[in-house]
Amino acid sequence: MDYLCFRTLCCKGQPPPRPEYDLVCIGLTGSGKTSLLSRLCSEATDNIGPTTGFSIKAVPFQNAILNVKELGGADSIKKYWSRYYQGSQGVVFVLDSASTDEDLEMARTELHSALQHPQLCTLPFLILANHQDKPAARTTQEIKKYFELEPLARGKSWILEGSSVDNIDAVKRSFTQLIELLEDKDQDTGRI
Repeated sequence: MDYLCFRTLCCKGQPPPRPEYDLVCIGLTGSGKTSLLSRLCSEATDNIGPTTGFSIKAVPFQNAILNVKELGGADSIKKYWSRYYQGSQGVVFVLDSASTDEDLEMARTELHSALQHPQLCTLPFLILANHQDKPAARTTQEIKKYFELEPLARGKSWILEGSSVDNIDAVKRSFTQLIELLEDKDQDTGRI
């Protein structure tokens, strides 16, 4: 009986607000950034075209809200990416795992640049090897080896996962792992 009274008294009102995290989402044109983010927000993906400039989506999860700033991946836009990094608390890098060798090499170069950028190098990274549903898709192990992630990202917080818009539950699990890294970073920052 006493427990019920205590629960009634202490649990009134709104639940505590979910933390919000500001992320930057980068990757080459055609990697699937917009499609994945749209599916995470339960939006239609029928008429999606390349992002020109940037877009921002608030992606709700049970334990956090991710404010994702998606930057277009065209050559004319990539040179401005770093202007949008400030204030980011995490990075989502999307690559087309079924792309040509040339495009994969460009994605590798961009990821290496991001991992070493002064404003991003200490942030948690979620690297999505997208288009895993395509026959030409490289596995996450092949991507890890080709991108030299083990030596390059040593000491950094990062996750590499396969993804596709057809398996949005797996994408949600990947983002949930990123939220855990963000929460850990919050706790580490808050410690004296």
